[in-house]
Amino acid sequence: MSQIIMKEISTGDPSGMLVVVTGASHVMYGSRGIGVPARISKKMQKKKQVVILLDPERQGIRREGEIPVADLLWYSAAKPCSRNCFDRAEIARVMNAAGRRREALPQDIQKGIDLGVVSPEILQNFFDLEKYPVVDELIHRFQGFRERLLADPQFLNRLAIEEGISITTAVLAQYEKRKGRFFEEIDYVLTDTIRGSVVDFFTVWLPAPTISLLSIADNGSGESLELVRGLLGSLPDNAFQKGIVGQNWDINQRFASVLVGGLKLAGVGFVSSIGAGVASDVLYAARRVLSPTSIEAERPRAPIWKAASVYSGFLGTSANLRYQICFVCRVAHVKAHDRNFSNG
Repeated sequence: MSQIIMKEISTGDPSGMLVVVTGASHVMYGSRGIGVPARISKKMQKKKQVVILLDPERQGIRREGEIPVADLLWYSAAKPCSRNCFDRAEIARVMNAAGRRREALPQDIQKGIDLGVVSPEILQNFFDLEKYPVVDELIHRFQGFRERLLADPQFLNRLAIEEGISITTAVLAQYEKRKGRFFEEIDYVLTDTIRGSVVDFFTVWLPAPTISLLSIADNGSGESLELVRGLLGSLPDNAFQKGIVGQNWDINQRFASVLVGGLKLAGVGFVSSIGAGVASDVLYAARRVLSPTSIEAERPRAPIWKAASVYSGFLGTSANLRYQICFVCRVAHVKAHDRNFSNG
């Protein structure tokens, strides 16, 4: 093969370009240098050549300074890359710069590296998050926080802002409603405030974009539960979420994510509303027993089931759509700001 190529180069147009299409094993550089490019370089050193591998299935882990398998790796649009899509040498350089070993990383990150779906940027984001003590504990102990912070490093800031607004407005509304009875009925105030805080947490948590690298099937659940989890795991967290390598969602899956997200938030609203109503009734009953003179003789009982249904419908429709749109606008704004900053 090398003889035919060198003959064509010698007899052809010296200013032209020769394109050779052949099997990957014939042109991969390797450490021994016995492939076609190595043989041509020995006899025609002044000729410039570039080796491009089309849709390589595997990449060996190499260290900096070692000979790569090719000059370029080309993944065609006709064959989307679903694994082994990132240069292992670049991954190794990021890990060496951080002074970390693969075995010390969480299981989902390790699996993503093995499959080649963890980009150097994702790995660098993980190491950057480890610099903050509180965030470091969260990303190592809780997979949910890790998945959300890798997708959006500002997730905790957004959650804190939402919780701050929720708690402040709830307390102000309770004070405006109760006036001089505010501290006397502080138990009711706490019940409603905690209910609002929990609901607001899940309203931000559920539609937040995630980077999930660990397959749900690895949890070893039962068959029926595994089927449900597998179905939910095949959908994006919100309709506008950008997937990583190997995650390509169609329009039907994105539409289904809106419906599933609405059902989740509706369930949160229903359960939390019932819990708040029951807690309020229990507190009222305890007040009547412990201090009958401190409360009014008659207290209209709130319709728990009706209130829960209305609140559930509100979260499943209005809140669900608003927060899904808000998250895509926030992430897009952060990415645009980062691009403008990097461009000076």
